[in-house]
Amino acid sequence: QVQLVESGGGLVQPGDSLSLSCAVSGLSIRQYNVGWFRQAPGKEREFVAAMRMSGSRMDSVGAMRGRLTISRDNAKNTVYLQMNSLKPEDTAAYYCAATKNVMVTDANYYTYWGQGTQVTVSS
Repeated sequence: QVQLVESGGGLVQPGDSLSLSCAVSGLSIRQYNVGWFRQAPGKEREFVAAMRMSGSRMDSVGAMRGRLTISRDNAKNTVYLQMNSLKPEDTAAYYCAATKNVMVTDANYYTYWGQGTQVTVSS
């Protein structure tokens, strides 16, 4: 059974940093691409970043460009998302997902999803 479990979300102030974790079981992150997406109320799910099975990274070219780092720990089968200089508009539910497809920026190509973790940026 494949499971992706996100953690690390919470309430932070503007300008703070936050690190999210995606603990994966049932598949190897060295054989799947793992992506992060976010979804704010009333908005579509948005690509944030992805870690390809090869270990190469695909970073956001959107609103979070330059403010995040994606990494992984193969031994723990976990993918991390470090977010810096958080803004109120970063408030959303953050999801990790896994796919073997090369279209890592498109949520439609992902097979497995976590339940999400809420990030709220507010003063």
